[in-house]
Amino acid sequence: MSHSSEITQEEIKSLRKSFENQPLNRLMQNAVGRTSIHEIALNREVMANTPDAFSVKLDEWKVTDQKRSGRCWCFAGMNMLRAGVMKRLNISNFEFSQNYILFWDKFERANFFLNAIQQTSDQPLDDREVAFLLDHPLDDGGQWNMFVSIVEKHGLIPQYAMRESESSSSTALMNRVLLSTLREAAKDIRKHYSDEAKTEQTHKETLKTIWRILCIHLGTPPEEFTWQYEDKDNVFHRGGVMTPQEFAREVVKVDLKDFVCLVNDPRNPTGQTYTVKFLGNVVGGSSVVYLNVDIETLKKVTMNSLKNGMPVWMGCDVGKHMERTYGIWDAQLYDYKGVYSHEFSLNKEDRLNYHETQMTHAMLFTGVDISEGSPQRWRVENSWGEKIGQKGFFTMNDNWFDEYMFEVAADKEMLSEELQEALTKAPVELEPWDPMGALARQD
Repeated sequence: MSHSSEITQEEIKSLRKSFENQPLNRLMQNAVGRTSIHEIALNREVMANTPDAFSVKLDEWKVTDQKRSGRCWCFAGMNMLRAGVMKRLNISNFEFSQNYILFWDKFERANFFLNAIQQTSDQPLDDREVAFLLDHPLDDGGQWNMFVSIVEKHGLIPQYAMRESESSSSTALMNRVLLSTLREAAKDIRKHYSDEAKTEQTHKETLKTIWRILCIHLGTPPEEFTWQYEDKDNVFHRGGVMTPQEFAREVVKVDLKDFVCLVNDPRNPTGQTYTVKFLGNVVGGSSVVYLNVDIETLKKVTMNSLKNGMPVWMGCDVGKHMERTYGIWDAQLYDYKGVYSHEFSLNKEDRLNYHETQMTHAMLFTGVDISEGSPQRWRVENSWGEKIGQKGFFTMNDNWFDEYMFEVAADKEMLSEELQEALTKAPVELEPWDPMGALARQD
């Protein structure tokens, strides 16, 4: 039974009086009126008790910078792979071409979108699935399996072989043109959905246009390039002419197919795999599949991977209780209750159910501080450049991991036999708009 209630003038008068009768309210009003709420609510005791020191620390390199783009997921993937490359080749600093991965993700995702539009072309335009697809044809965000799909099909190249462009560092204007092109194609495909030849022609012509737009904005991806480098001992190495696929096989000595995604989703049963409908980028590529585990398992796998010398790709809700200047996350970092006199009571499951949290950013774990077998805090390599945090690195206290960490990618050998068996279960399909797919919807 529906019920509506108008706000009366009497209620407004009562609210005014109630606010004015509490001196703390006026104090906070004056303070927040002239100072950022984060300065007022900051728990300085947490800051003082968060040392930037770790018993396990892998990084000896500079952070990268995704700039004004949503490419965190592929930056985190390349940052994970480059750690092994730098160590093995004795290089002080190295980056894969992020622009190259962006190009192929956009191109493949355009094709993925057009296929999805064809699959749903007989559904009403206001159907929720169709509306979702039209809202998110090819966002900048992505998932671990989507990164794997691009690398497996198109390989990798060093950054110098396809450097950043204005549009790779600031994707908004390019994306606007790509979205218009794809929505225009969606209209034509839906209009002629019963004419297979017509829809196929629209599909091919649209990809031709997308290719042209991407080449104009990002440059044309090379078919081959010359690989050479100088190591820390000033020894020159000439690798010769390689294709991107040959280069990936030459420099990346981990099998990406051995890595699986673990999530902590308290809404759903653990020990079960999940996928999200219409989540992907490469038609015929690696499926996005998650294995749901409890939070302690997520920590254990992450900790053991780091102890074995392997950085860990992860996804989290980055903006919650974050201090950017010093690079700190803590679940109690800001005393909002003290400022607003209100108890914010949603737990992790509630926040997922009521749209208060979701995966918003991917980064890389590069260290952990372990005391008596338990993690105390985590070291994180961000991809926002060196001007924030500790030259781009952040410290995550373990209580924040509990509340706002959702996903890691790890070698399946890190899992128990029971969890490896659980990976063989057919995944439960979640709706396209489920928060477990949110990381791919970042722009």
